[in-house]
Amino acid sequence: MLIHTSIEQKLLHAFQPVFLDVINESHMHSVAPGSESHFKVVIVTPLFDGMRLLQRHRAVNAIVAEELAEKIHALALHTYTPSEWYEYYAEKPPASPKCFGGSKKAEKTAG
Repeated sequence: MLIHTSIEQKLLHAFQPVFLDVINESHMHSVAPGSESHFKVVIVTPLFDGMRLLQRHRAVNAIVAEELAEKIHALALHTYTPSEWYEYYAEKPPASPKCFGGSKKAEKTAG
């Protein structure tokens, strides 16, 4: 099963979101073509009502703990209640920052 699919299925089951977007952003980083190592998750669920941002992120991380431990290098989380989502982002989800490289191997050879 693709990592993308695994993340999506687990989050759908655990949070019953009103909106979920799991985006493979690996192509924006210094990785081999077709990699599944960098993801962005935008998730909107009423289950986040009353939860602080850190609690939301911990809840999502707990669900995808296996992928984080074994397969994912980076996971950007955008976690919202439905009222937050519709007020701020429903028309345009937040963009990810550009990658500035970051291969530790490249840093050692460059300096």
